[in-house]
Amino acid sequence: MTGFGPERQLRIILVEDDDGDALLVEELLIDTGLPHELIRCSSLAGVRAEATVHAADCILLDLHLPDTSGIGAVAAVRQIAPDAAIIVLTGLAESKAGGEAVAAGAQDYLVKGQVAPDLLHRAVRYAVHRKQAERASADIRADRLRAEENARLERGLLPQPMIAASSIRAVSRYLPGRERALLGGDFLDVVQTPDGQLHAIVGDVSGHGPDAAALGVCLRIAWRSLTLGGHRAEELLLLLERMLVAERTQSDLFATVTLACLDPAQGRATLYLAGHHAPLLTTPERTYEVPAQHGIALGIAPGLANWHASELVLPDRGALVIYTDGLVEGHEGKEPQRLGVEGLIRLMDRIPADDTDQYLDELITQVRELNADRHTDDLAILRLEWDGSGRLAGLVPAQAAGESPSPQFGRRG
Repeated sequence: MTGFGPERQLRIILVEDDDGDALLVEELLIDTGLPHELIRCSSLAGVRAEATVHAADCILLDLHLPDTSGIGAVAAVRQIAPDAAIIVLTGLAESKAGGEAVAAGAQDYLVKGQVAPDLLHRAVRYAVHRKQAERASADIRADRLRAEENARLERGLLPQPMIAASSIRAVSRYLPGRERALLGGDFLDVVQTPDGQLHAIVGDVSGHGPDAAALGVCLRIAWRSLTLGGHRAEELLLLLERMLVAERTQSDLFATVTLACLDPAQGRATLYLAGHHAPLLTTPERTYEVPAQHGIALGIAPGLANWHASELVLPDRGALVIYTDGLVEGHEGKEPQRLGVEGLIRLMDRIPADDTDQYLDELITQVRELNADRHTDDLAILRLEWDGSGRLAGLVPAQAAGESPSPQFGRRG
């Protein structure tokens, strides 16, 4: 319900079983000069049956009806028409009931026989505005609670990394698809195990909203626990799929996942793609999509387990970018085609990579400017960046060199 000027017609429902009182109110409303449509009901049942009750701006309510009486009538009408302002009509001897009605949720009360047109005009307009203010305040509270809930979910989707290496940086971004949108199920995580190997996951649960987000948090935590517990490769994916099937609230929910394991001693990485697109590898010369074998997403055909390892030789200096499809499925400028992987690579090669945080921020800014809000999927990006010599010799636990760890795991956006 929006604000109104003199030209706006109000929809008013009069709930009054006494014909004489009803006629008096009708005449008073005419004398107020308020543009209005008046609908009369003689009982609470009549209010429930009125097809336009949900579009009512104001309800003038007598507290003594054939099927209800007293303050309970206010609660009943508020339940039937929660968006309408309520003005209670009382008798001269029951002015106390008017105050109680306001305490019970009515916006105002008027005493029958003591109402002049200007008073009724002012009461109706103020009651409607007061109801608007209440609804706006309730919306603000709901937004704040939703933001707090989303923040808690985001903390689960984007955790603190467990990296002991001093020469590798893990920087990430996680953004909902549009402002005030419900979270999706994109998630990511990075841990380094005692053997020095670095393990990473980026995943995307199908759908949006709290169910997808909660499932994403569940899978992320399960992955970290299983990885630290020594589970690897196909066995790890199978366990994650079993967790997904057990925890999903709808049978058609599934998740795409990329697993990456970097072996610093060998300067190699092992990748598993479960319905997910391949990562991008940036070398000193160029950025390109890693050639990797694709497998089925988790939950599509539980137990099929057609996942295959892809081995990748890593350059001494470079970065591996793993991302969800929200980064590439947006539009490329004014043209109807999508940005796609090739368009993303062109953007990445044009952006200076001196500062990884600024690099990812600028990349997302350019992607969103090209898209111009025409595509609103969530996106998550994980960039693993290293700078070694000869091989990834720097990817060793920092404690071995007497250094303190300095991992970076960037903002949520």
